Amino acid sequence: MPHIVRCMTTSSGSGSGRRLLGRGVLVTGAASGVGRAAAILMAREGARVALGDVDADGLRRAREEIGGEPADALELALDVTSENAWREAIARVEEAWGGLDVLVNCAAIPDDGPVAEIPLSRWSRVLSVNLDGTFLGTAAAMRAMIPRGRGAIVNVSSISGIKAHAGSSAYSVSKAAIIHLTRLAARECAEAGAAVRVNCVVPGGVKTPMWERTDMWPDIAASPEWNAPRDAHPARRFAEPEEIAGTIVFLASDEASYVSGTVLVVDGGATL
Repeated sequence: MPHIVRCMTTSSGSGSGRRLLGRGVLVTGAASGVGRAAAILMAREGARVALGDVDADGLRRAREEIGGEPADALELALDVTSENAWREAIARVEEAWGGLDVLVNCAAIPDDGPVAEIPLSRWSRVLSVNLDGTFLGTAAAMRAMIPRGRGAIVNVSSISGIKAHAGSSAYSVSKAAIIHLTRLAARECAEAGAAVRVNCVVPGGVKTPMWERTDMWPDIAASPEWNAPRDAHPARRFAEPEEIAGTIVFLASDEASYVSGTVLVVDGGATL
């Protein structure tokens, strides 16, 4: 069974090297939060980055922060629940840069609701974006990467997929399933004889706009330093998006060339 590795991050990624020089990268959920931070850091590490999201304004702002030449970054209106949208997005990357080297599946939506109370419509919506979107992206990337014999896929889960959080049924189940999807895909890539690595990052609480759509937001917002859960949290704070992005870059880079099927927990010790 692949390792579950726990990390306590202490500093954000700065993009000091060129670990992804010339790589063609697609990041979903790139308009905000961890996806945005990952896209920006990967660009600073030399990658050519396609930013995928349904939030056009957020994509534009992320693209402006990346800067550089227009050929080095693409804005893709990507609905991760659509097979056709995935085909078109990967075709755009292949046309622009000759192939897809890295995929980061970061798109997700939250929802609160106990198992006995959440309506099927809300349950289905969360799983459609979080799980089906990750599945469709992983499958599409595998089809693009395996014939080339190389590539890296990084899926983003959550500690909610490891530790049960009452009242977060659909989100937690979607994130738990992503962990096992990652392991299955890693095994299948290895058995195909391709150097295509598939790994999973499992963040703890991160300072992202997603919290604003949860029932916990009033309590979190009351603490300007984002330290509401510190009494039960060894690190006594939430992570910065850049701290999670640094882990994603590591898994996408050649520094992790022998790492596949790994679940890397980056939570400041919250699941200890």
